[in-house]
Amino acid sequence: MKRVPNVPGIAYGGDYNPEQWPEEVWAEDMRLMREAGVTMVSVGIFSWALLEPAEGEFDFSRMDRILALLHENGIAADLATPTAAPPAWFFRAHPEALPVDRDGRGLSYGSRQTFCPSSPAYRRAALRITRALADRYADHPAVAMWHVHNEYGCHNAECYCDTSAAAFRGWLRNRYEDLAALNHAWGTTFWSQWYYDWDEILPPRATGAVPNPTHQLDWRRFCSDELLSLYAAERDVLREAAPSIPATTNFMVMQNFDALDYWRWAPELDVVSNDHYLMSTDPESEIDIALSGDLMRSLAGGPWLLMEHSTGAVNWQPVNRAKRPGELRRNALAHVARGADGIAYFQWRAAKAGAEQWHSAMLPHTGTDSRIWQDVVQLGADLQALSEVRGSTGTAEVAVVWDWNARWALELPSQPNGELRFQDLVRDWYEPLWRAGIAVDFVRPDADLSSYRLVLAPNLYLVDDTGADNLTAFARRGGTLAVGFHSGAVDENCHVRLGGYPGAFREALGVRSDELFPLLPEETVGLTGEVPPGASGTLWSERVRTEGAQVVASYTDGPLTGRPAVTRHTFGEGTTWYLATRPDPATLGSLLGRIRSEAGVAPVRTTPDGIEAVLRRGPDADYLFLIDHTGRGAEVSVSAAATELLTGKPAEDGSVTVPAGGVAVVREPREQP
Repeated sequence: MKRVPNVPGIAYGGDYNPEQWPEEVWAEDMRLMREAGVTMVSVGIFSWALLEPAEGEFDFSRMDRILALLHENGIAADLATPTAAPPAWFFRAHPEALPVDRDGRGLSYGSRQTFCPSSPAYRRAALRITRALADRYADHPAVAMWHVHNEYGCHNAECYCDTSAAAFRGWLRNRYEDLAALNHAWGTTFWSQWYYDWDEILPPRATGAVPNPTHQLDWRRFCSDELLSLYAAERDVLREAAPSIPATTNFMVMQNFDALDYWRWAPELDVVSNDHYLMSTDPESEIDIALSGDLMRSLAGGPWLLMEHSTGAVNWQPVNRAKRPGELRRNALAHVARGADGIAYFQWRAAKAGAEQWHSAMLPHTGTDSRIWQDVVQLGADLQALSEVRGSTGTAEVAVVWDWNARWALELPSQPNGELRFQDLVRDWYEPLWRAGIAVDFVRPDADLSSYRLVLAPNLYLVDDTGADNLTAFARRGGTLAVGFHSGAVDENCHVRLGGYPGAFREALGVRSDELFPLLPEETVGLTGEVPPGASGTLWSERVRTEGAQVVASYTDGPLTGRPAVTRHTFGEGTTWYLATRPDPATLGSLLGRIRSEAGVAPVRTTPDGIEAVLRRGPDADYLFLIDHTGRGAEVSVSAAATELLTGKPAEDGSVTVPAGGVAVVREPREQP
C-alpha cells in the first residue's frame, strides 16, 4: 500500500533554499508563504556541503532552525537527502568517483551530479549523510516526506569509467548467467565481436563504427538500474529509521529526458512525483502537459505529485521565454486535472547568484510587486478551493502503449530512417485524442488491458513475446488494437523477427511487408481511399500485402502506388488496424476518430473547440476540469446539481462559464446506488 504525505488537500509549495539567503530573510519567507497558501516545501536538496563540511563531521544547526521555523508556521517539509551534489572535499578525497564520458574524458566537479553512479566511495558517502539525516529527523514533526536525491540521471545517467565497466559486467552476469547466452543475445558472431571472457566486455565507448545495438540497449538498461539501486539504498535507510514517512524522488517525464525506465522505478516509490518543464519551441505545450500528466498518473496508478515546474521562464533553453498572462494558472490546474495532488515549483525565492539565477520562482527578483506573485497567491487560493479533489483519479477506455526499452531501441543508430523519434510518434496519436476530449491511460506492453476498449501502439519497434502476445490477445478477445509502422520488428534482444514485417503483429494485423521504403525529410506520399481529400504520409512507407486485412487507404505515388497504407482486420472477436506511414495530422485525426468511434469510445464531455475537458472521479462525485485554450471562454453544459468549485457558485440552468483563458472546475454529485 502506498503511503502519502500528511499534508491536507492539494499540497502547494516549491524548493526552498534558505541557505542561499541571510537568516533575517527567513521570517519574511514564512509570512509570504502563508500569504500564498504554501503548505509543503522541499528543503536540503543541495545542502550536502553545509550539512557535512568535512567527511563524517555534521552540522545540522541551520537545518534544525529551518525545520523548526517551518513547523511553527504550519508548513510541512519534504526533507531531501542532498546526494545529487557531493561537496568539493569528497572529490578531493575520491577523484576516482568523478564520471567519464563516452569519449574517455574525465569530468570535473563544480556543478551538480558530477559523480559516477557505480562509485563505491560515492555510495558510502551518500548513505552516510542519508543515515545521519534519518537518525536526526525521523521524528521531527515538520517532516512529511523524504525527498531522495534529485532528478536521478539528469546529468550523469551514463558513466564510462572502469568502475562502471566492472559494474556493467556484474549486471550482465546477473542477466545472462553465462557468456554463451550473452553472445547469443548480442549476436556477437557479427563483426567478430564474440566474447571469451567477461573482462573483455566494456561499456559502449566511442569506437570507429556503429556499436552493437544490443550492447547499447543493455547499457541503457544497466544505467537505469544502477541509479535505481542508489535510490533504493537511500530509501531503505530512511524507511528503517522512519517507516511511517513516505519517500519519493522526482521523475522527469517530459520531452527531452529518456534516461530511466520509469515502469521499473515507479513501484519502488511510496509517492510518485515528477518535474515537468515546457519547451519554448513547442507552440502547443498544453498537449505536452496533458501527455505527461496522463503518463504520470499511469505510472503512479492514481494521484501523483508535481514536484517542480516553472512560474515563468527557465534558464537552460537557448531562449528562455516568460509565460503568457494566465498561463501559470492554466498549467498548474491542468496538472491537477490529470491527477496531481500536489503543485510545486522550482523554486520559492529567485536566486541572486549561481547557475539558476535567471530561473523564475514563486517570489521573483522584483518581489511581491509582480504579476508572478499575484498569480502565485491566486493559485494558492485555487488549490485550497480544490481540496476535496485530492485522492480522486481518472478513468479511461483508451490505452496507449509506452515502453522505454522500445524507445531506446528505436532511437539507436542504423535504423531505416534516422528521423524516428518515439515521443514524437506517440504525440502524433495522442494529440487528436486530446483534442477530442478522450481520456487516455498509458500502459506497458504486458499490462492488464481488460478495462480498455481500445489500445493504441503508435510505435512499438521492440517488443518481447509476452508483450506481443498480450496485445494480440486483447484484440482476439474483442478489443480494438491499432498499431503504427515499424512496430513488432525486433525482440527484446534487438533481433529482427524474421518472416516479414511488422514482425510480432503480422498475424493479428492480417498484413505482411517484405520491404521498407522510408521517406526523405521533405518527401511525402499521397493517400487515397477512406481518408480526407489531399491526405498524405511522411517519414515512412512500406510494401504491404494484405493477408486477410481490408484496405482502408493506399499510396497514390512513388514506388508503392496502389499498395495498402492503412488496413483494418477482423481478428478473433476484435478488430486491428495498421498504419504503414505517418499520416498528416488531419488524416491521422480522421482515422483515429473512426477507430475510437467503432470501438465505442466517447469523449469525457462534449465541449466547444479549444476547451479541454478532463475528469477526475471521487467516491461520490465527479470533478470536471474545463480549460480554455482559445482566449475566448465558453459555456459548457453540466449537471443541474453541479457546483463550480473555484467560485463556489452553483451551476445555473445546467451550464457553467469557462472564463477567457481560464479554468472552471465543476463538482457533479453522482447518484448513489
